[in-house]
Amino acid sequence: MKKLMIVLLAAAAGYLVWRRVSTDAADRDLWTEVTDTLD
Repeated sequence: MKKLMIVLLAAAAGYLVWRRVSTDAADRDLWTEVTDTLD
């Protein structure tokens, strides 16, 4: 039972990190688009 809890906690932590990274990437892409020079 302890191993299952550890695996679930690790999976939840990994999911939260993945969401944070993808959100940061989306924000960076938006910022790049907004601050791009007009050609």
